[in-house]
Amino acid sequence: MNLQDMPSLTPTQTELPLTTRVSGQPFNQPAADGFVLGGFTWRHVSPDTARPVVIINAATSVRCRHYSRFADYLFANGFDVITYDYRGIGESRPASLKGLEASWTDWGALDFEAMLKRAEHEFAGQPIDVVGHSFGGCAAGLGASGQLIRHLVTVGAQFAYWRDYAPAHRWRMFGKWHVVMPLITMIYGYFPGKRLGWLEDTPAGVVRDWSTPTARYEKRPSGRLINATAGRLPFAAVTAKTLAISISDDPYGTIPAIERLLSYFTSSSRTHLRITPEDIGEAEVGHFAFFRSAYQATLWPIALSWLQNGELAPDTPGRTVPRS
Repeated sequence: MNLQDMPSLTPTQTELPLTTRVSGQPFNQPAADGFVLGGFTWRHVSPDTARPVVIINAATSVRCRHYSRFADYLFANGFDVITYDYRGIGESRPASLKGLEASWTDWGALDFEAMLKRAEHEFAGQPIDVVGHSFGGCAAGLGASGQLIRHLVTVGAQFAYWRDYAPAHRWRMFGKWHVVMPLITMIYGYFPGKRLGWLEDTPAGVVRDWSTPTARYEKRPSGRLINATAGRLPFAAVTAKTLAISISDDPYGTIPAIERLLSYFTSSSRTHLRITPEDIGEAEVGHFAFFRSAYQATLWPIALSWLQNGELAPDTPGRTVPRS
């Protein structure tokens, strides 16, 4: 599924106006290797060390602006918020992607890590929470400073192992993302996804990580590199209370896919909440729609409750998935 595949709005799904009149303020932040990242900050005027700051990690090749309504919702509910684009995407895109060998691990170990350090220094003393969509949930485990995270909420989070795709979509998705995408990338030197209507243009290293058909992250090209360099993956540094939200009609976020990623967060308490569209009175939700303001009254309070309290409210829709 790509952004153009998102369910259209039905009469019961109205895009609500932004909760506040405050816009995110743009910033530039260099990562450890000097690459300059762009993003936005929602910051309350008065400092408060009891107020958490939330970092939002985007899905692969989805611009951070996609999450601005959700960021505004969190801001209205008492959080400071940071959104940002990974290198090569949106606010962090150079003039050309040719020759930019950014990988999934770079997006986590360099870019997300830079946001963790930004939050630690610019919001000194405040708790740091993270929301990760799709690959953004994986990126949350790749930063060396993962121990800073207090609460973690992931939505449809996995790292695209093809056998975990929903059976009804598996072979079409395999052909699209594991055959066509890497072939086009070989021709252009990057994936021209925007031209095709398949997400944003994407660096070649990210494409290699995504399209490599192995079930273990440490066997992906950039995963092998960080594993060999550090002797391990960084996920165990994260001790946050972790909520993984999955939607039953998300062809990427199947139960095996969500559980595969959760298994890396060995130092965290982990809860997997499985929601069907029918649980919230809808016909479909899919992989991308969670962050649309149409779900402000039904899905967003689930993430809000976890970020506030580290637990699910008693009336939370869906069911928790037993974990082995």
